[in-house]
Amino acid sequence: MLSALDLGLLMGLMSLGVFLSFRVLNFADLTVDASFVTGAAVVAIGIVNGWPPLVVTVLAFVVGCVAGSLTGLLNTVGGINPLLAGILMQVALYTINLRIMGKANISLLNKNTLISSLRPFADWQSVVTFGLVAMVFWLAVTWFLGTDVGLGMRSTGDNETMARAQGVQSKTMVVAGLALSNGLVALSGGLLAQYNGFADISMGIGTIVAGLASVIIGQAIFGSRPVWRGAIAAVLGSVVYRVIIQLALGLGLQAGDMKLISAVLVIIALLIPRLPVFQQFARARHEREIAKQALAADLPEVSNG
Repeated sequence: MLSALDLGLLMGLMSLGVFLSFRVLNFADLTVDASFVTGAAVVAIGIVNGWPPLVVTVLAFVVGCVAGSLTGLLNTVGGINPLLAGILMQVALYTINLRIMGKANISLLNKNTLISSLRPFADWQSVVTFGLVAMVFWLAVTWFLGTDVGLGMRSTGDNETMARAQGVQSKTMVVAGLALSNGLVALSGGLLAQYNGFADISMGIGTIVAGLASVIIGQAIFGSRPVWRGAIAAVLGSVVYRVIIQLALGLGLQAGDMKLISAVLVIIALLIPRLPVFQQFARARHEREIAKQALAADLPEVSNG
């Protein structure tokens, strides 16, 4: 279970990236499956060649940003459909990842990594450490979405036509948002490669499904409004998703069943909000939030004098 929590928190950075593209920008970006491997490939080949682990981890984030921005340019400048743009970059990155790694698998066993110092411990130290890392990035993403650029991204995702009418450079917002999204995804892949002790060309298969499952499950449980809650829900949803996977494997299911389990979880998470009971609960919660806002607006200002 500790391993499931570790993986959930590390993959929470990937879920934050999917949250930015899927929820904030309303962009179904399939680049994620490949950019996740790109981050792992950059970290693995860098560590094997003696580069400092921190440097190659940051470099993985930068390379992921480049991959995401290319997907954005294909869509905004090239006018290519978002799904097709993501698929094209995913296919292109497969070859690029092989070129970076030089082979299909790179072992990091007995190599010094950012996570190797946590290996001797069997307690909660790694969970606390990864939790703090996830919290830092959650705070950074939440802060960013509250800036002028972040508000421009959110408005672009809500209504691109209206955003342009208000002077927002929507194409720039899409490119920047996808760059940041895939940067977080690649960073997650780089950290996971260090955690697992290897990088593999196929380790990104199903990443987008896992990310969507985490975002949907998290927001179904913890809510999506305001934006800080939606962001933390994506991270917590990743933890819940990994715990569910671990419980399913504990019940006797095989590791090869994980993709089917992931698909079923996404289907359930999508169908649950459509149930009448859940809709009544969501409606009641929304009405309570409106009532609180109305009460706060009606309260007179209290003078210190």
